[in-house]
Amino acid sequence: MSAIFLSASVPLVGRGTYHETADPFLIQCAVRELVIAVIRQHKIVWGGHPAITPMIWSICEDLGVDYSQSVVLYQSTFFAEIFPEENKHFQNVVFTDAVPNDRAASLLVMREKMLSRADLSAAVFIGGMDGIEVEHKMFKELNPQALILPIASTGAATKIVFDNLSDDNEA
Repeated sequence: MSAIFLSASVPLVGRGTYHETADPFLIQCAVRELVIAVIRQHKIVWGGHPAITPMIWSICEDLGVDYSQSVVLYQSTFFAEIFPEENKHFQNVVFTDAVPNDRAASLLVMREKMLSRADLSAAVFIGGMDGIEVEHKMFKELNPQALILPIASTGAATKIVFDNLSDDNEA
């Protein structure tokens, strides 16, 4: 079973200008529709953003899917004190080591492990902040043949990624 990487978040006010073009309702709808459409044929792989993890757990519950076969959640232990409550429902969380006192380096460790999976066949980008731009660049470098789908209508960082598309494998 191939896997699809999901990079998504709801932008926060005070973290750049991403929130100015973001549509939180469309972000939620896009995540939900993506998961519903693909979860029975592909694993969903994502980094445990606190706005997205509860959505995915709820969708999996609604659909009655087996988490161990359907999703893979990555988390940096840097954020252990603020993990979403829903993390407890996923038995297949991949924890990556924190770099002491360094959020950016801890995220880089997690992203490198997550995006270097051999089974990734595509990436979908929805909403988001600076992490979307970082993950888009890393995904392209580590998975040059994979399909990349930025959902521009959700705004935020994904709209920026969409506006700067340059490769044939990006739609």
